[in-house]
Amino acid sequence: MSLLEIEDVDAYYGESHILRQLSMAVEEGEICSLLGRNGAGKTTTVRCVAGARPPEVRSGSITFSGGEVTGMKTEDISMRGIALVPEERRIFPNLTVEENLHMSAVAENTFNRIGRGITRDRSTRPTDEIYDAFPRLVERRTQKAGTLSGGEQQMLAIARALRQDPELLMLDEPYEGLAPHIIEDVEDAIGRINDEGTTILLIEQNAAAAMEISDRCYIIDMGEVVFEGSAEELRADTEARQRYLGV
Repeated sequence: MSLLEIEDVDAYYGESHILRQLSMAVEEGEICSLLGRNGAGKTTTVRCVAGARPPEVRSGSITFSGGEVTGMKTEDISMRGIALVPEERRIFPNLTVEENLHMSAVAENTFNRIGRGITRDRSTRPTDEIYDAFPRLVERRTQKAGTLSGGEQQMLAIARALRQDPELLMLDEPYEGLAPHIIEDVEDAIGRINDEGTTILLIEQNAAAAMEISDRCYIIDMGEVVFEGSAEELRADTEARQRYLGV
């Protein structure tokens, strides 16, 4: 059984049909990329997994670690072990790096105290382990988050999600707006996180960068899966890359 399984999901924004019988799976321990042009349905897919509203899942199922999560509240899905870093990053600009990480731990502990009938075996990940994955943040720990560079802010957004010690970390467009040499730094951090046992679902338009670190790739177009295979298979499939990714 896959860690994450999405089966025949139809999702809507109001009456707009965005995902159409979409099925995909993420295996435990891998880096899996979800690729496609802008508007293909990538963000809608991960919002469905994370329980964000909108969109609305009207049919199909989403299971995580063998349990159904379709339609659950976002905070309950988070406690199951799924974390989403949205494209907007959503850091606290007026707080320091250290304070941002502390706020993430406080939120997780608060959710765990709420009587929802859902418990998690693991506590929040220690700050020292977070800094091991993001050594650049060590130098910035007392700096206001709003004064960080774009790449550093992205690292902080990922670090905050990692503080919750998720089994599955979903990253929505982490390379957006970053210079190529900064993308390499973020890639290195993602690789370290994965090496430590966290499964990654990477949502990207930058297919070339995503393929560099991915084990498997999906391409979606108009809300449907049009390619599934290894990164090597996608590199070799010139037609699919040109038709659906423009590369």
